[in-house]
Amino acid sequence: METKPRILIVDDERLLRWALERKCVEWGYEPQPAESCAQARQLCQTGVPDLVLLDIRLPDGNGVDLLRELRTGAQPPAVILITADPKLDDVKTALRLGAFDYLSKPIDFDELKITIANALETGQLRQQVEALQDQVRRTRPAAEVVGTSPALRTMMQFVHRAAASAGTVVLLQGESGTGKDLLAQVIHRESRRAGGPFVPVNCAAIPETLIESELFGHEKGAFTDAKTTKRGLFEAANGGTLFLDEIGELPLPLQSKLLRTLEEQTLRRLGGVRDVALDVRVVAASNRNLQAEVDAGRFRQDLYYRLSVLPIFIPPLRNRPQDIPILAKFFIEQFNRRFDRRVEGLAPEAERIMLGYSWPGNVRELKNTIQRAMILEDGPLIRAEALPFAANSHLPALATAFPGASQAQGNGAVAWQPLPSGRFAPDLHIPPEGTSMDEIEKRLVAAALGAAHGNQSQAARLLDITRDTLRYAMRKHGLRGSEK
Repeated sequence: METKPRILIVDDERLLRWALERKCVEWGYEPQPAESCAQARQLCQTGVPDLVLLDIRLPDGNGVDLLRELRTGAQPPAVILITADPKLDDVKTALRLGAFDYLSKPIDFDELKITIANALETGQLRQQVEALQDQVRRTRPAAEVVGTSPALRTMMQFVHRAAASAGTVVLLQGESGTGKDLLAQVIHRESRRAGGPFVPVNCAAIPETLIESELFGHEKGAFTDAKTTKRGLFEAANGGTLFLDEIGELPLPLQSKLLRTLEEQTLRRLGGVRDVALDVRVVAASNRNLQAEVDAGRFRQDLYYRLSVLPIFIPPLRNRPQDIPILAKFFIEQFNRRFDRRVEGLAPEAERIMLGYSWPGNVRELKNTIQRAMILEDGPLIRAEALPFAANSHLPALATAFPGASQAQGNGAVAWQPLPSGRFAPDLHIPPEGTSMDEIEKRLVAAALGAAHGNQSQAARLLDITRDTLRYAMRKHGLRGSEK
């Protein structure tokens, strides 16, 4: 038999307490009434309730003090405040202590029903997240920072201090590919919030029209498609860490709202009128120089100062070349396990070339280089020929889509030339004034027909389309070919 959620009702108004009991029974909950702090403590000794409806003003004490006691348990219940004066400082204090929400007297029971359901759902989701995180921690090795260079060691000292601090904001700055996401995970894993969720967000990947709703959530009816209330990513990260990657991409109006959230540890959902309490550490990251963005007027100065309480600068790989062989070995071992290979390491010439390379893509580029080399190489060592930036590389230049393509210039957007094998390859030339997809399609179809000597069936095979599709494109662009 399914156990009903237990709700402790703490209020000294007898009539309200009776009404709340009746409603809880009607909604499928098991109510436990208490008229004082002492009675509430006594009931909690027999078992922690799932949720507490808590009045602030009680005859033998303050509900905020009782809230503090409830929040110290291993599995604290959700708490919804009931108050006759929502402007009281006690309400703000209670929200900062972790109260789920508050309701003003007289109670709107429809609103109360929804709030209780949301609070219980949030508690269940948090338990599921904690269980999943424990499972992941048992089955997946922790993120690892690899290297022994002085620059890396100095940076890691700051990372460990930031993780151990009680501060709620950390700023990571470094070039693309330096491992900002990895360091954010390290900070979360080593902090007191390690048991909470880690929620990564790429600010550059969310459309500007959606990012406020994604981060802060929205109330039902806030906009046309807002059919229900939605909690944002800040609330999803409550009790843990929110990683805001590419924070320099945030629109200026949203930067102001983010600043308020960081300052007050509360948020207001889009379309909402009440504040929601938070307990979230924000790790922000950017590959831009945020001070330069401030000077250019693209980033708020006050937000930059708030984020810069604990700034950490990640050195690029070119500034720590002694870490390159160590990282290469680490990735070789990683891909040996993934590909079931037995690659032993780098050939001396390959290592020399890698040490002299500038690595504009940093650690991410090095990882991709090792992966590609291990796919192409069959021997026990990665040779210089397997490195795309080596002078004697047997890999095609990235600018050439297919090997053997003619480098015909001309003023067209794209030119194609037949290959000895009968295939054809592109040589892209986008003019400064741009071009259209129709023009590219026309030239592509014409090139395929040319490579197939006008044979429509063969041209369709070259383009991996049906002959009917090819004929439609030929009519569209006024092209001719044989009927074969």
